[in-house]
Amino acid sequence: MSKVEKNLDLLIIGSGPAGLTAGLYAARLKLDTLILEDELVGGQIKDAYIVENYPGFNSISGSDLIDKIQEQVISAGAKLDEYDNVISVKLTDEEKIIETKKYIYKPKAVIIASGSKRKELPIEEEKKFHSRGIHYCELCDGSLYENKHIAVVGGGSSALLAASLLANYGSKITIIHRRDSFRADKKIQDEIFNNKKIEIIWNTKVISAIGEDKLKGLTIQNVNTKENSNLEVDGVFVYIGLLPRTEIFKDFIKVDNLGNIISNENCETNVKGVFAAGDVRVKAVRQLTTAVSDGTIAALMAEKYISNLGR
Repeated sequence: MSKVEKNLDLLIIGSGPAGLTAGLYAARLKLDTLILEDELVGGQIKDAYIVENYPGFNSISGSDLIDKIQEQVISAGAKLDEYDNVISVKLTDEEKIIETKKYIYKPKAVIIASGSKRKELPIEEEKKFHSRGIHYCELCDGSLYENKHIAVVGGGSSALLAASLLANYGSKITIIHRRDSFRADKKIQDEIFNNKKIEIIWNTKVISAIGEDKLKGLTIQNVNTKENSNLEVDGVFVYIGLLPRTEIFKDFIKVDNLGNIISNENCETNVKGVFAAGDVRVKAVRQLTTAVSDGTIAALMAEKYISNLGR
């Protein structure tokens, strides 16, 4: 059976803060707007235990913040479709076709806000222990390690926030970081240094995982001395960076060597009528507030583009 074709003004791919904000602005501008999401609405910020750097809230959980934004977006008139994967795209100056498992969409404009995914731990045993000792979501899996020794790999804000949360479950938290300093906010660093449950192993990387049916430990290596040692842990949570989810667009949209979409200050890509917003863009700063800013700009520029089509 052939898929139903749907024509609309604007299709937004991704429902993180950038995509939701774009949907809010587009709907208020009276564009027929659909936000497509292949997982849960909210992106990675939905898993954040606490958000303290978003204007208007001294402290709010990521899930509560996303719920508020989603309610606002729907009230404005945008439509949301969860769990419908994009399987092919055609993005040219003349034509935009997005095929999903359910439909074929032919929008006048497209905003790519597909976000990013966490980099996997680059060791041979990752697949063997994935979700069985090696994890990427502290909110999802932290409770599995009540009174256990937990390792956290990484040194950015995500890693330190995860370590702080995991300290509520584990008897001991060991942060493994390949550098000799953290890149996280000073406030978060202070919380980590003052938590007696948490210790830090500097200048070190994970080179293998130990265990048969379940994870028993890690082999780690000092990046300066190249000396190896074993660390007994019950579980490891990984926060070593992000990869943009742009693979499906690369035949049409220009990206850099890391896969980030190249766009200008108006979020315009090399294809007319296709915009990029949020973590998928080449940009120096990736924060919740900059994602929201991108979504705003992309929606306003998309509306301007669509309006010019009718002239």
